[in-house]
Amino acid sequence: MSHVEFTSVSSRGQVVIPNDIRKQMGLEEGTKLMVFSDGVNLLMKPIMPPSAASFKKLIQDSHRYAKEAGLKKSDVDEAIQKVRRRARRP
Repeated sequence: MSHVEFTSVSSRGQVVIPNDIRKQMGLEEGTKLMVFSDGVNLLMKPIMPPSAASFKKLIQDSHRYAKEAGLKKSDVDEAIQKVRRRARRP
């Protein structure tokens, strides 16, 4: 369902999201938003943490994919060390 409201930008670049839209979207104080622009339009998308169930499924799927690909724990440890070494380089 589409809902239109009007707001404005403050001198500090802040925008108030109208209460009806905050309620409709389930936005609470502290909710993080991604802001996209194509130069003409703005899109704000809430960043919602995954539920415990969806996170558990993600971990299970990751383990299954790693097993199917033949990855071992040592492969992952080696990749982490490689990335850390690169990050330390000036």
